[in-house]
Amino acid sequence: CLVKTGTSTPLISALELRPLPYDTYITRTGSLKYVDRIYFSNSEKGVRYPEDVYDRAWSSVLPVEWTQINTTLDVVDSHKDYNPPQDVIKTAAVPANASEPMTFSWTLDTSDDETYAYLYMADIQKVRNNDTREFDIIANGKVEFDPYSPMKFEVEVLFNRVPLKCEGGLCRVQLSRTRKSTLSPLMNALEIFQVIEFPQSETNQDDVSAMKNIRDTYGLNKISWQGDPCVPKQFLWSGLRCNVIDVSTPPRIVALDLSSSGLSGDIPPMIQNLTQLQELDLSRNNLTGEVPEFLAKILKSLVVLNLSGNKFSGRIPQALLDREKEGLKLTLDGYLRTCKSCKKKFPMAAVVGASLSFVAIIIAVVVLVFIFKRKKPSTCKVKRPSLELKNRRFTYSEVKNMTNHFQVVLGKGGFGVVCQGFLNNQQVAVKVLSQSSTQGYKEFKTEVELLLRVHHVNLVSLIGYCDEGNDLALIYEFMENGNLKEHLSGERDGSVLNWRSRLKIAIESALGIEYLHIGCKPPMVHRDVKSTNILLGQHFEAKLADFGLSRSFLVGSKNHISTTNVAGTIGYLDPEYYQKNWLTEKSDVYSFGIVLLEIITGQPVIDQSRENSYIVEWAKSMLANGDIESIMDPKLQREYDTGSSWKAVELAVSCINPSSTERPNMTRVAHELNECLEVYENLSKRRSQNANSSKSTGHSISFASVSDTPSAR
Repeated sequence: CLVKTGTSTPLISALELRPLPYDTYITRTGSLKYVDRIYFSNSEKGVRYPEDVYDRAWSSVLPVEWTQINTTLDVVDSHKDYNPPQDVIKTAAVPANASEPMTFSWTLDTSDDETYAYLYMADIQKVRNNDTREFDIIANGKVEFDPYSPMKFEVEVLFNRVPLKCEGGLCRVQLSRTRKSTLSPLMNALEIFQVIEFPQSETNQDDVSAMKNIRDTYGLNKISWQGDPCVPKQFLWSGLRCNVIDVSTPPRIVALDLSSSGLSGDIPPMIQNLTQLQELDLSRNNLTGEVPEFLAKILKSLVVLNLSGNKFSGRIPQALLDREKEGLKLTLDGYLRTCKSCKKKFPMAAVVGASLSFVAIIIAVVVLVFIFKRKKPSTCKVKRPSLELKNRRFTYSEVKNMTNHFQVVLGKGGFGVVCQGFLNNQQVAVKVLSQSSTQGYKEFKTEVELLLRVHHVNLVSLIGYCDEGNDLALIYEFMENGNLKEHLSGERDGSVLNWRSRLKIAIESALGIEYLHIGCKPPMVHRDVKSTNILLGQHFEAKLADFGLSRSFLVGSKNHISTTNVAGTIGYLDPEYYQKNWLTEKSDVYSFGIVLLEIITGQPVIDQSRENSYIVEWAKSMLANGDIESIMDPKLQREYDTGSSWKAVELAVSCINPSSTERPNMTRVAHELNECLEVYENLSKRRSQNANSSKSTGHSISFASVSDTPSAR
């Protein structure tokens, strides 16, 4: 559930679902919150989809007090409920000292929290016929399974059917061999969850449907009108009051205020589905037609009804007047009060007003014709189109003041100069069009209009603009760490971006481009994606900038735009676009592929000192050797892993495919970059876990709440 809390629009680019059987992971109440998911092995391999058909992410752990055993034989899963991957259940752990129990523990947030543990058991060890493996499973000192023997080469999942509470939030489970057992306890894998209790049932579905119909019918774009109307309480839809009885009873809507909401036409009939409504305010709108009878006969709980300030006609229903006598507080306009036998007709005032308006229009047209006939221009002058944008507009004098007469220049480009400025004590960047600029008013207008209508966390924000004759300027949010190219080239005081930061910057840049492609209406092509147009904020968050060359493109029947002039930057230009003048969103993908190569290699796009001056040819020649170190930026000092780096290189190569149809879209690019980051971070976590495990003493191990699941995009 993405909740809109401001002016920006929540966005999911892609959603993948892996259905689970209905009878797995059952809780008595509430839902389950992931705590840990591990299998016992000294391997550093993480296991996930497609090995795990349910897309669970398994990390490997092996405490120093335990020993790994494994098998090459398949382990059967007869029930197919939990479907653990073979890589997970073909390994197991036993205590290094066969006479000792296996003990593990985990921590919950509070003593009141409840937890479930799922133990994966399969005896994968070949032993003598007269050997026995039998043990008790004890949770917080209480025997849960007494005794238990795992099946030979067949997996079984054991879990506590009643949620477990732990004193002080510390949970402890022990596998202890019985007296008749000749073998030590064994365990293959473990999942731990914490119970989430939902504080309130969802709103009554009839009420939800009615509110969504009202919203859609009248196009009510209220920021808070998303998700469930009544819960959670802090996200209650504006204009509503809900009756909450207890956590198990769905809330009902008892008050609806739609005053001054710009409603027109008849009173929405779906209001009658709000059967528990006690107060209804429809005042100060443009509602017309007759007042419907259902307000009296169906909304029987109604005690307050305000219909004033509208344009109703016809008779007030007698049933509504009868309800008023019974105590309904009814607010109406005087006209409706005095109307006894009204018929639908235009009030005389409206007729007179329309006549006067028509006369005024005729006079205005005559005057305009007279003026244009008298006007005889002596020269032919092309007038540039005016920006029909009134908000966020500054005068040139204000621009000079905020920049202290353009004193501090932050950078220069084809547009002109970028100066440091201050607006309300906030630092800003002011882009000023020079008179000799290679970019003109058209690009300036394009950028302003685009940035005033699109908002995304990975697009640089436009604070304002100046459009005064030949004096043009754009005022942006200030990005403290300059542009990406400065950091890759070493121009920023020797600052070197580590591998994690580079992947994060690549992901955020890809999301900005993806938003232009699928989040804008109509979709947009940036046309000038390059490392100097990726700006970095105070915490190195990346934002795409410079939208002067952006173009909208059609979706549906046409798969490209035919352009007369090719725009962009040499080295980043899509060869298909350059050769055929065919522009598609895949042109941005190609340019981003070049940026990704810069991020990976630290190499300039064009370098005449190299044998292969163009980065694409250079990278392909390096990749031919099959050595990842030959292409990775030496400034990283090998602080990266081969898994995520190879994946990133392969992604960059797919982006720069000469054929646009063979390139991935930006949604796929962002998704795969996220996977690169996950591979790198999971490896770092496992190394950290292994380091901590090697320092542990005794027979108890604590599993930290470390998530290998993908973070929200």
